[in-house]
Amino acid sequence: MVECWGEGQIPGCRQIKPLLNLELMEILPRKNILLTGRPRVGKSTLILRIVEKLKMAGVAKIGGFYTLEASEGGKRIGFDINTLDGRKGRLARVGIESRFRLGRYGIDVEQFENIALSALSKAIEHDDIIVIDEIGFMELKSRRFQELVEKALDSTKPVIATVMKNSFDFPDKIKARDDVRLITVRADNRDRLADEVAEMILK
Repeated sequence: MVECWGEGQIPGCRQIKPLLNLELMEILPRKNILLTGRPRVGKSTLILRIVEKLKMAGVAKIGGFYTLEASEGGKRIGFDINTLDGRKGRLARVGIESRFRLGRYGIDVEQFENIALSALSKAIEHDDIIVIDEIGFMELKSRRFQELVEKALDSTKPVIATVMKNSFDFPDKIKARDDVRLITVRADNRDRLADEVAEMILK
């Protein structure tokens, strides 16, 4: 059973108390860090802060992708994919035609695979640290994405990823891996987690 750092009930997890970084590393020598938490708690922002701190520490080869909200007139209209090598594409939009849907959003699986998955494949092969944001309902419409996530987790490289909090087949499977450290992001810990997670990766 995977041990989880943070509060909240997560299927398949045994909660442990927060520890100092050194103690945590000794108890959980796991290279894959999964950040979970409720929607809009700041997981993507945290990922970007971690990447920034790693780059400041001299880590140059960081690859993968992150997801940000797309807005128009102050209203959310969907989500965009952003790769760490500077490309951008559409993940989901209100009003687009697609056989893949989540609520009012049509999901552009083709553009997601062309942009995000090419960045993920490149990171697995050529970079030192792999970033995946997010492992969620929209992204999981792609079977190839699931295969690449497992390939990244199976690699020798550290993975920093965000994962949906709700229970669902594939996310539950990877949360329960022995090489995963699962951290719950909350409003009261997110400001300090950037430093702590970056330090975990660098040790």
